[in-house]
Amino acid sequence: MNTPKLSIVFLNYNRITETRYTINQLFRLVENRHDIEVIAIDNGSGDGTSDFLQTQADWVQVINMPTNLGIAGYNEGFKQAKGDYLLVLDDDSHPIDSITLDRIIQCLDTRPEVGIVACQIESVKGKPFYTWHLPENNAPGQSMAFVGCGFAIRRSLFEKIGWYPADFFLYQNEMEVAIQVMRHGYKIYYDPCCRIVHRQSSQGRTNWRQVYYPTRNTIWLIRRYFPFPVAAYLIMSRLFFGLVRALQSLEFTCYYKAVTDAFSTPIKPQILPPAQRKQLSTFWRQNSIFHHLIKRL
Repeated sequence: MNTPKLSIVFLNYNRITETRYTINQLFRLVENRHDIEVIAIDNGSGDGTSDFLQTQADWVQVINMPTNLGIAGYNEGFKQAKGDYLLVLDDDSHPIDSITLDRIIQCLDTRPEVGIVACQIESVKGKPFYTWHLPENNAPGQSMAFVGCGFAIRRSLFEKIGWYPADFFLYQNEMEVAIQVMRHGYKIYYDPCCRIVHRQSSQGRTNWRQVYYPTRNTIWLIRRYFPFPVAAYLIMSRLFFGLVRALQSLEFTCYYKAVTDAFSTPIKPQILPPAQRKQLSTFWRQNSIFHHLIKRL
């Protein structure tokens, strides 16, 4: 058996309809290829997802987690992957065509300075999703970050970084990885011709998670990488944004716990030099009250 060049890794949790769709799309793309392997992790689903994935075990490597580990579930797939490169998907996302797979491999084969290929994320109708993680002009080139439902990374680099930060569980793990890629001297390259369809299923996504994890994890990032007084301003802004979201969803207990955990957890500072902080200007604007007010005027 040939050693794969690319490992497609995707995490599944209680969305069996989406899992079935993704599996069908991936089979269409890789059935005649020997340079790609597919790894599916079930994160302790209770809706039959694990049983369904086992029916695909003749061509998919299936990993079953006993409980929902959040993004840490991905790490088990990354560790077992044999490809030089990893294409990371959600259970509700898939590459639109083989061209995307070929371009990812070609980019990482020919551009040693690139650590991550960030893909264009689009709807089922082909409309690109706007997200602050990617270049505003949607043009190919260097990017600050990437979107977690569709990106490729060198496996050796990801292993050196330590995979996804397991303690994040959900949200902002992409920013932690993006910062670590930058600190290791690699670039993130955005290629809008690498197209990933994100069907954006809301099934299994609850309001309290959208209050707790973005608040806690963003403050962790700020505490780790930004110096005082910049960190103080960004943390104040993030506390405000979290409070607004808590008010909108009536999740006050989760907000209080997020704030408590954000400051009680020990964080080892790894303050970025000014040149690297400059590369995170989009992250700064996204977490700045002043910049959000300016945008609304």
